[in-house]
Amino acid sequence: MNTPTPPPSLTPADAVAPAPATPACVVNCVAYGRDGSKRDITLEQISDVLAVDDGSFVWVGLYEPEESLLDSLQEEFDLHDLAIEDAHHAHQRPKIEAYGNSLFIAVHTAQAIAGQVAFGETHVFMGPRYLLTVRHGASLSYAPVRARCEREPELLAIGPSYGLYGVLDFIVDNYLPIVDEFRDKLNELEQDIFAESFRRETIVKLYELKRELTRLRLAVAPMQDITGQLTRVHTQLVGEEMRLYFRDVFDHTLRVNDATDTLREMLTAAMSVNLALVTVAQGEVVKRLAGWAGLLAAPTLVASWYGMNFTHMPELGGRYSYWILIGATAAIVGGLFVVLRRARWI
Repeated sequence: MNTPTPPPSLTPADAVAPAPATPACVVNCVAYGRDGSKRDITLEQISDVLAVDDGSFVWVGLYEPEESLLDSLQEEFDLHDLAIEDAHHAHQRPKIEAYGNSLFIAVHTAQAIAGQVAFGETHVFMGPRYLLTVRHGASLSYAPVRARCEREPELLAIGPSYGLYGVLDFIVDNYLPIVDEFRDKLNELEQDIFAESFRRETIVKLYELKRELTRLRLAVAPMQDITGQLTRVHTQLVGEEMRLYFRDVFDHTLRVNDATDTLREMLTAAMSVNLALVTVAQGEVVKRLAGWAGLLAAPTLVASWYGMNFTHMPELGGRYSYWILIGATAAIVGGLFVVLRRARWI
């Protein structure tokens, strides 16, 4: 009977190396074809996809990546050293900078968490065939943006500029609920502003609200310059058909900025009104204290006058001087009370 021959063992040269694990900070790594089709790829395949000029582009999404990962992506996308240096540091001012045929955009994001506004950053690298988004801090996932873009393959086929539009539009739209929340808080505080009793907590809340609005304005205002440059300046990366979309983002940014400025002015006026009402209330208290002090001053003056220890005071020897003095003092106090009452000092 023939004994079956066992299969030959694999040598190290024949063994297939396991695919490298994708780092946890890599949220998305996808190649989109000319027709808008989607294909998941690894980070190592990025350069291979970009090497074939077939009209496709790569979209990579990261969340707080390590420096080593950014350095490797710099080689894959051939990113500028200065842009990578800015991306390593999460505290950048909102800006847009051009490096040859690529753009680096830094924007601030805002997110309402447990009644407080938390701010984060998003750094965007865009080239003719790639889009790289790097999120830091408080920032919502851009998965809804990608899903929205994938539902419109004819627009996604335009290239990475449409993905950039989706990201910026998503960031600006997230500002609007925060502005509405600030407006609701201000309406609630109006009742405390015009309350008769002074509350220190009202001023504290008004100050905190204005501080958060100022931080939000610092995030929103530069977006006008960023979207304006994408509409007018960087025409080599943003085609004519996409400029209309960035113009729409510019319009939304302008509306949020105007609403923020209006709320800041209303908050300044509310703080001034609150302080003015406190000053008026203090003035009323001082007036009442002064009125009662005037009433007490009259008998004090009379009593101190006749309390002097002089021997020859003609009124001291009268039989009814005591009662006359009491009556005169009561008349003076009564007259002062009527005058001060009419003047609303008591």
